[in-house]
Amino acid sequence: MDLVFLIVVLLAEGVLGLYLLSRYGLLKKRLSFVIAALLMMLALGLRAAVLDYKTLDYINFLSRWVEFFRQNGNFLALRYSIGNYNIPYLYFLALYSVLPFDDLYLIKLLSTLSDILLAWGVMLLCGRFTKSRPRLLAAFYVTLFLPTVFLNSAVWGQCDSLYVAPLLLGIWCALEDRPWLSVVLAAVSFGFKLQAVFILPVYAVFLMTGRISWKHLLAFPGTYLLLVLPAVCFGRPFWETITLYWNQTGSIGNGLNYNSPSIYSVFYQFTNEKAAATAGIVLAFFYMLNLLAVAFRNRDRLNDKAILALSLLFAIGIPFFLPHMHERYFYGADILSLILAFAVPWTFPAALLVQFASLLGYHAYLKMRYLLLMNYGAAALIIAFAIVLICLLSALREGKPRRRRRKIPS
Repeated sequence: MDLVFLIVVLLAEGVLGLYLLSRYGLLKKRLSFVIAALLMMLALGLRAAVLDYKTLDYINFLSRWVEFFRQNGNFLALRYSIGNYNIPYLYFLALYSVLPFDDLYLIKLLSTLSDILLAWGVMLLCGRFTKSRPRLLAAFYVTLFLPTVFLNSAVWGQCDSLYVAPLLLGIWCALEDRPWLSVVLAAVSFGFKLQAVFILPVYAVFLMTGRISWKHLLAFPGTYLLLVLPAVCFGRPFWETITLYWNQTGSIGNGLNYNSPSIYSVFYQFTNEKAAATAGIVLAFFYMLNLLAVAFRNRDRLNDKAILALSLLFAIGIPFFLPHMHERYFYGADILSLILAFAVPWTFPAALLVQFASLLGYHAYLKMRYLLLMNYGAAALIIAFAIVLICLLSALREGKPRRRRRKIPS
């Protein structure tokens, strides 16, 4: 039964991917359709080949959380505090406890679905910079085959694409003058994972440029409340649901670094680790403020390329300075650097460097040993940062001064 279920779900996910490509007008030619279908089969086939692989995260956490739901009334168990994921992802774990299929498969199939939506988001954003069908198809499929994307969902069983995908679509909607939907998607992203905050400062940039207004931001808390409301209906205390992230900040660990290519992989010996952690938080905050100051001073010159570069600088720099970062926390930078490489081809080395830095952390976790010390990854991120900064400055020079929008479409 599991095998039939797997085939049906993977086929449905593949059809969805091809439908999204077709809807964008990329599969009009028969050859394009055949190539896209074969690549989709390969991408899903590779994921199916590793569905049985179990990591310690699944053995020690995810499988136990599903079993907790199974033993405590399935959805009724949402009233309890369990795990360190936010409420929306717990809905899926509760659902898995009801279904008669292997929960490992269900977890990975959900991540595979979000991979397809992620690739779609990458393609849409790349479409802001090119109308070349081969280039857009390449953006979609390179995303699906990107090492960190494949390892994250298919091997590790993680769900980072589940928060990055709606955030990419939210950025695209903002650029397409769809502010309400953009903010809703940003809230969905934040609802699934706190790591969305590494990229969310771009919404301050959207405010500066008039792409969204303060009234549109009201959709953020409204959407978030809707996401957690079902758990409240099952008995979860309301205040606990809306302060979940704050209460879970201690669950990421007390170590300054967890196989992450952050600044703490370069400077890792401190006599006062608490002071070092505080310093990192302050540095991350001032880094963000400086980028926003640059954006504000040049707000009339912020074209799409500059906004994309700023988004990537947020995704690289904020987790680089923050303490307690884990292996996967540069996932957003992995994806945004890929988009920038398709938008501005000479920045391609930055995408390689960011991927290299992330993969060092993935290797450390999945193989339980270091391929190279993480400070090599930190060095790669610094070089990538320099490339993206040059791209930003170039985009600002190219940007023509324009009047900010006075009226924003509803």
